[in-house]
Amino acid sequence: MRIASKHPLLVGTALAIVCGSALYGCKNFLDENSVPQGTLDAATLSSKGGVEGTLIAAYRALDCNTTTGAWGCAVSNWAFASATSDDAYKGSESNDQPNVDELQLYHWDTPGAMGYLDQKWTAMYDGVVRANAALRLLKQVQGQGKITSTEGAQIAGEAIFLRAHYHFEAWRMWIRIPYYREDDTDFRKPNLDSAAALTEILKDLDSAAKLLPSTPRNGNIGRVHKWTALAYKGRVQAYANQWTAALATLRAIRAAEGTPRSTTNTGWNLSQSYDQVWSGFKANENGPETIFAYQASANDGEPNGNNANFGERLNFPHSGSPFGCCGFHQPSQNLVNYFRVDAQGLPLALSSPTNWNAADANFATDTLNANRLVAVDPRLDWTVGRDGVPFKDWGLHEGGWIRSASWGGPYSAKKNAHERASGAQSSVGWTNTQLNSVNMHIYRYADLLLMLAEAEVEAGVLENARTIVNEVRARAARTAQGCGWPTDSAARAREAAKYPQCAGDTRIAVPINDASIRWATYRVGQYLTPWTSQTTARDAVRAERRLELAMEGQRLFDLRRHGNAATVLNAYINDVGGGAEKNRRTQFTGAEPYLAKHNKYPIPINQLQLSRIGGQNKLTQNPGW
Repeated sequence: MRIASKHPLLVGTALAIVCGSALYGCKNFLDENSVPQGTLDAATLSSKGGVEGTLIAAYRALDCNTTTGAWGCAVSNWAFASATSDDAYKGSESNDQPNVDELQLYHWDTPGAMGYLDQKWTAMYDGVVRANAALRLLKQVQGQGKITSTEGAQIAGEAIFLRAHYHFEAWRMWIRIPYYREDDTDFRKPNLDSAAALTEILKDLDSAAKLLPSTPRNGNIGRVHKWTALAYKGRVQAYANQWTAALATLRAIRAAEGTPRSTTNTGWNLSQSYDQVWSGFKANENGPETIFAYQASANDGEPNGNNANFGERLNFPHSGSPFGCCGFHQPSQNLVNYFRVDAQGLPLALSSPTNWNAADANFATDTLNANRLVAVDPRLDWTVGRDGVPFKDWGLHEGGWIRSASWGGPYSAKKNAHERASGAQSSVGWTNTQLNSVNMHIYRYADLLLMLAEAEVEAGVLENARTIVNEVRARAARTAQGCGWPTDSAARAREAAKYPQCAGDTRIAVPINDASIRWATYRVGQYLTPWTSQTTARDAVRAERRLELAMEGQRLFDLRRHGNAATVLNAYINDVGGGAEKNRRTQFTGAEPYLAKHNKYPIPINQLQLSRIGGQNKLTQNPGW
């Protein structure tokens, strides 16, 4: 992973960090434009450059790397929070990565599911180890007078923040987790309960906020800073249902809109257009909405493209598409139906709760069929690839792009895909057409705003929540998928045959009522009537989170913290809004009911065994597993 900056960071250097423990290890990492140069000894590491490189290694662990394997380590959490929710299917076909099917069907104690869970656990604690290694080395080098106290404090702040993040990711998965600091010598520690783990995470975030500067150190966009730590603190408080504290923290962030967070922007705000949030264009990279993201890097000298969006590379349309593979993480029929709106442009799921999900057929569209007249939120076609609709600037999404429609449905993931004109595609690596430099959002400003709206609802300040939701919806109403005239001649011919008006129109984003649009009726309304019921307000905010953050690896975690995961997911499979996933995809007839035990993933068996001292596991399994 590279840290974007006018000034390259440790260009051409690669460090190998030796992190000894019984459980977790670190291997080589690469920084911006780096090419491996061999292993460095302890004397070389014991320098300012060694400390900085060790810290970059902690950032690199945000996504899959050579230590943690694939694909359970993906920073997007697609296998754990999207494919296990009502947002998405595993996709692809039945015999490829069947371990994700075990996750999707809630068979979480099977060997296949445990393998994926072990990858995630290893990835998160690999990140913790790297952050702690940076802190230990920093103390050593500072003691030698090689780093100033100001520099040391800021480096420590970054490492402590990253340690908090990795522990929080583990907490979202398992709730009861061990917590490691840089002075720990025995990694066979018992789990903390939920409250104790959250206390440790918040303690680290408070420490980081005090140490960090208010803008990214050295002007390196992508580094965390004081505001990142404060925003993340509000997120953790919201997950902990500490609503009074979350309200104060998140209100303070919103009040500081426009306060500079970096040398290149004037502070967090919503991006002007929804398509700019997930984009390969350099002009959109680290835009005003980015709070914290994995800084994917393509064509940087790494010979296999491994610094790009490695953990996401399966999640592209299959071989009939320009991407060539592999058809995972496909949007569910339930999610596609959720984007339908009523005459006021508001979610049909709220106004017609008994029939919004009744449509079972492929929601394909063109100028001749009735589907184009069905009003939908334009975020549908920024989130989902569906037949007859331009796929950014690659041409029309088509049935031939789908690996197995009977298994994964007819739709493709779209947010993670790059635009052809962006130049973000990797030129190296296995199926390089799947690799790109689209940054993976871990936390973005719309997410923060909608958590603030939740906090306002829980505090009973419903008008503040309505204002925030309407602000998010106003942004959604600005643009929709345009023609995106492709460069491939065959793709041009197919698009022109279906939509002659698109010939030569290269616009990817257009106003939602643009004359070029013949594949959809887009409508986004405002909540004009004041909310007088807390239940109504809560439902509207939660619906907006699903629409805004769909396919971003947030959904299961939201359902869990809202306390309604069992209700929503059992209904998703069996019957909700007039439709049932078990009648659409045969694999769901074998799903387990979502029970209370599913609100925590089982701790991987490997990790329980590795924690053993004198025949007793220090880690204890989560209840029910």
